[in-house]
Amino acid sequence: MLASASSSPRRASEAVEAGLKERAVRILLVNPPYVSLTSRGVGHQIPFGLLSIGGPLLDEGHEVRLLDAERHHLSAAEIEKEVGGFRPDIVMTGHSGSTPAHPAAMATLEAARRACPTAITVYGGVYPTYHAKDILKENPAVEIVVRGEGEAVVLDLVTAIGSGGCLADVKGITFRDADGAIRENPPAPVISSLDDYRVGWELVTNWDLYQCFGLGRAAIVQFSRGCPHRCSYCGQYQFWSKWRYRNPKAVAAEIAWLHRTHGIRFVDLADENPTSSKRLWRDFLEAVVEENVPVRLFATIRATDIVRDADFLPLMRRAGMICVLMGIETTDPSTLAAIRKGSTTRDDQRAVALLREHGILSMLGHIVGFEEERFIDHVRAIRQVSLYDPDLVNAMFVTPHRWSDWTAENGSRKVIQKDLAKWDYRNQLLSSRYLSSRAIFWLVKLMELAVHARPRALRRVLCHPNRELRAHLRWCFRFSLRVWWAEIVEFVRRPPDDRSRLTLAEWFRR
Repeated sequence: MLASASSSPRRASEAVEAGLKERAVRILLVNPPYVSLTSRGVGHQIPFGLLSIGGPLLDEGHEVRLLDAERHHLSAAEIEKEVGGFRPDIVMTGHSGSTPAHPAAMATLEAARRACPTAITVYGGVYPTYHAKDILKENPAVEIVVRGEGEAVVLDLVTAIGSGGCLADVKGITFRDADGAIRENPPAPVISSLDDYRVGWELVTNWDLYQCFGLGRAAIVQFSRGCPHRCSYCGQYQFWSKWRYRNPKAVAAEIAWLHRTHGIRFVDLADENPTSSKRLWRDFLEAVVEENVPVRLFATIRATDIVRDADFLPLMRRAGMICVLMGIETTDPSTLAAIRKGSTTRDDQRAVALLREHGILSMLGHIVGFEEERFIDHVRAIRQVSLYDPDLVNAMFVTPHRWSDWTAENGSRKVIQKDLAKWDYRNQLLSSRYLSSRAIFWLVKLMELAVHARPRALRRVLCHPNRELRAHLRWCFRFSLRVWWAEIVEFVRRPPDDRSRLTLAEWFRR
């Protein structure tokens, strides 16, 4: 965690009591300047979470502006200048890469406090939801933490601030009261109708800044929230409480509007599990086909659902699905059972084959570190992933979260990476009793190289019969190579600390 700022904490309730009388509240949404190697490789995406709370705030008549410090790679001094120029009443920040972006979010709010001491600072996202009290204790620059879904909570919060109301009445926040004590209000109810809140697309002033995967202007759209599965390493089902969805036709219409109005050609579905309902997934795909716009889709879908919905694959292709990320997590059946994944290696292999049959690229997400693997386990994983024959592989390291069951079950594992900015699935965080961090790193890099450099994979890159898929594969390989090499350079320069004796349980108790 970051060290405390030098300034003393202000009581958020004191500022609220003063109120802002009858005028609209000036709100600055700041996407913190957290830039990962992956985003440098595939391109910057819109700050979807901030846009999602921006829409409801705009509809309430507030003056809202977006400052994307990530996309513009702004320094703390530059953020300070922008905040000082706008003079907001409230500064809100948060990031989809919630855990690794936390240090950048804290630096952002510290800069905001220096530039505009009277502004109320608000922080939201998954990480602050589960670390709210710690954050308020350690970071005076943070005054209010929004827990859980933000759309409804921020409306109630801004109403209380604007009218001089009482923060104790706002559900879903944690804050300091007039005596400096940290107060955690009851959680806000989950949003029952996602269609009641819109995305503030107008806050994006230059869509050319957001281009991903070599397909032109890109947007993120959400069809559903949550996941009905209970994988032990994942906290999505805890954060979102239950699976909910938007009107399928409304989502398809929004995608078509983005293309016709802003020239969007690529959409990343920001769903944890969009195929939870087979009927609704079909309705969505059919609605997209009816809109008839040349937009390509990317989605994360469980391999078991690809197999289950094999009859939908022609429809998925007609709807514009160009690539599916499937989190196989591991190729070891016993580990799959232990983490409650609910799938089998047979499902994973069959899903890859089905996608290829229907002209959709497959990307497999494989995670290292669920168990303390030996050398032979890594060799088997390389062989098994190669046998699956995916178009792309995304090899990652297990990243523990305080709220997951897996973390509680593995509290004795040693933490060898203490830089929170690297808790992003792309860096090794935990030690293994059998292999050094260097050995594990090079085995992971070998997996990426072995899978992507197979003769069969290279033939597809060079000679894929579908021109569009061939171009997309070439783009992915080119930029994946950049990221692969950059991660090697970064590891050599700043390797993790194998000598660390800090346990995972101790890390989260700090």
